[in-house]
Amino acid sequence: MDAKNKLFTTGEFADVCGVKKQTLFHYDDIGLLKPEHKNENGYRYYSVQQAEIFSVIEMLKEIGMSLAEIKDFLHFKTPKETIELLTEKEEMMQRKIVKMQHTQQIIQNKKKQIEEALRLNFDLFTIEKMETEYYVLSENILNCSDKEFTKSIMSFIKYTKREGLDFGYPIGGLIRQEQVEAGDYWNYSHFYMRMDQAEFGEPFIKKAGKYGVGYHKGSYVTIHKTYEKLKTYLSKVGYRIYGDSFEEYVIDEVSVSGIDNYVTKIMIQVEKK
Repeated sequence: MDAKNKLFTTGEFADVCGVKKQTLFHYDDIGLLKPEHKNENGYRYYSVQQAEIFSVIEMLKEIGMSLAEIKDFLHFKTPKETIELLTEKEEMMQRKIVKMQHTQQIIQNKKKQIEEALRLNFDLFTIEKMETEYYVLSENILNCSDKEFTKSIMSFIKYTKREGLDFGYPIGGLIRQEQVEAGDYWNYSHFYMRMDQAEFGEPFIKKAGKYGVGYHKGSYVTIHKTYEKLKTYLSKVGYRIYGDSFEEYVIDEVSVSGIDNYVTKIMIQVEKK
């Protein structure tokens, strides 16, 4: 077999590499991967060894290198430079993997939240035993103005994302026991984000115990009605308020359209009278 018979035409080589011929034409034009041989008619021919080079090009593209960077690397590489490059790209890929795993966890938690919400009876009030949970809190917003309220929640959202503390749990609102007992249901002391204990140095702890649980459908403007009904229920079943109230949207704009369809979960720590 002569040398010519060991070569692939552009179409054959493109088929082996799983790309269109135009890709090979482009790589030739920019000097990234030139054919092993061109005949007098301009037809391109590629060698078996160049299939391995093409695989390296594709691998380097996948780890984020531009074609210009790949060209420079292939033309001037040494074994030491190859090790250094691959080490750098390995570290970069590991960071991407961690970020993607974080994003996957956010998606899983949001999906789980919506699935659980679909099984709930929003017309029932209940007494539920809850385990300890750990939260990161916003700055204190007790008695703040509407403008300060909006500024604080936007700042808190940015903070949790910047610090990698957002794992897809809903942002909640903490209302101190004094406000709940006084009927001051719109006066949050903090926003919060749920997390695992290990994710934050000094988390706020939501204590384990019994909680009166109710669901409010619609705008926060009318949430006082649900609080009053929940208080009546607690008194009827022989419980009293023993701690703070924790509010979370279990159905929001992610899964429904319009604030009238939102559902807020209210959890108030209670004890037997």
